[in-house]
Amino acid sequence: MSTDFQQAREALGVRLRELRVEAGLNGKEFAARIGWQPSKVSRLEKGRQTATAADVEAWSQAAGAVAVADELVGRVRGLETSQRSWKRQLAAGHRAVQEGHGFQEQHAKVIHIFEVGIIPGIFQIPEYARGVLTDVADRYGMPRDIEDGVRARMKRQEVLYQSHRHFHALLWEGALNVVRCAPHAMAAQLDRLGSVIGLDTVTLGVIPFGVRTPFAPKHGFWIIDERLVIADTWNAELWLDCDEDITCYRAMWQTLKESAVFGQPAYNVIMRARAQLGTL
Repeated sequence: MSTDFQQAREALGVRLRELRVEAGLNGKEFAARIGWQPSKVSRLEKGRQTATAADVEAWSQAAGAVAVADELVGRVRGLETSQRSWKRQLAAGHRAVQEGHGFQEQHAKVIHIFEVGIIPGIFQIPEYARGVLTDVADRYGMPRDIEDGVRARMKRQEVLYQSHRHFHALLWEGALNVVRCAPHAMAAQLDRLGSVIGLDTVTLGVIPFGVRTPFAPKHGFWIIDERLVIADTWNAELWLDCDEDITCYRAMWQTLKESAVFGQPAYNVIMRARAQLGTL
């Protein structure tokens, strides 16, 4: 199985190929324009060679897409470390971040999710996603490619309807009460969340307020196929792939599950949060 590094490299290759095709050039023509051997163009597009910042800057110029140079450089830098600061990642724009997560989801069969204060992106509606991405761009002073980011986040949701995948999601009740968009849109978001309970590819649990728990809900995390943990902090996103970290987070997820409710009780908690919106 390929590593997260290799998958990220392949995702970058897909983006490079997209830019070349949009420029109306085949591989040989593009190589001639950029002054490379055609084999280098092929290796980069197939994720068989790690691009440098200089490579992707030259690529953007040859493709007549200088405006995406920062995005491509941000993607290259994202390959360099498992601790990916939000400011560094978002230098490439929201679309790049969303496509990176989408690539992981497209290559996964089973994903375990825990979120403390946000509806998972895989379940978000456009209005909620737009509010979240706008807040993030404002907080870090990053490019405001909000609509590209929203579209990329919505595209990620296609995996919810692919029968060979399954999403096991747990939400702290607080996540249902953090309002990240207009109240009417938040109500629609909670309706959407309630509707995913009926999907055969999703198991959704909610940990209600007031339940005795042997833990404190420190931060959200995703476990991808028992091979990668992606965890959020205030300033960075951690990509952890050593066995010890994966075992720790998997055990924590199981502990969290024991405090959650599912099915109709989970739906009732979601609707309770929706009813509270009427008091705002």
